[in-house]
Amino acid sequence: MSNSPHPEYLVRPATPADVNGARRIMLDTFYNEFGYGYVPQWHRDVMDIEGTYLDDPRHLLLVAVHGGEVVATTGVRSGGPVHPPHPRHLAERYPAYSTAQLVRVYVRPDHRRRGLARVLVGAACDFVADTPGYERVYLHTNTNVEGAEAFWRSVSEEVFDARGTGEHGPGVSTVHFEIPLPVSGRTAVTAGAVPSR
Repeated sequence: MSNSPHPEYLVRPATPADVNGARRIMLDTFYNEFGYGYVPQWHRDVMDIEGTYLDDPRHLLLVAVHGGEVVATTGVRSGGPVHPPHPRHLAERYPAYSTAQLVRVYVRPDHRRRGLARVLVGAACDFVADTPGYERVYLHTNTNVEGAEAFWRSVSEEVFDARGTGEHGPGVSTVHFEIPLPVSGRTAVTAGAVPSR
């Protein structure tokens, strides 16, 4: 993929050689950014990156590589929000087969503000648009993470604000979003540069 925000970054699908680097970013994010660490019922894919993303043709893990090191990730998985903990109306709106869920959109802190998240999300949406069966791109985010809400509002549309509902417990303020999937198979998400998260 040539859609990189800077020439020193390569954005591409992950390979088995990227698994450890991608997992490190994900775990660092859970512990250092989110503050609650690894939660098995939420993060099973992180322990089986190959089985979840590399071995399933409808799933994808994208990485941004800098100097041979993975510095950012974005995943696509078939399936919408699970009830519980998410509301039943969202689980019904985003059924498993036709919904592509964006997950693990993480950028290492020292590589932020370079447009990586926007490029990764754009490439992920292009993959979704080109994969038979998908009709919608869904995601949810913890708005307590600095920059998360502003970024997602710049590329997607809010479908449900779960803040105050206790959906994930204390310390998590969840908002659910959808990214419109264009008929052309190419998104507008990659246009321009915004601060990445």
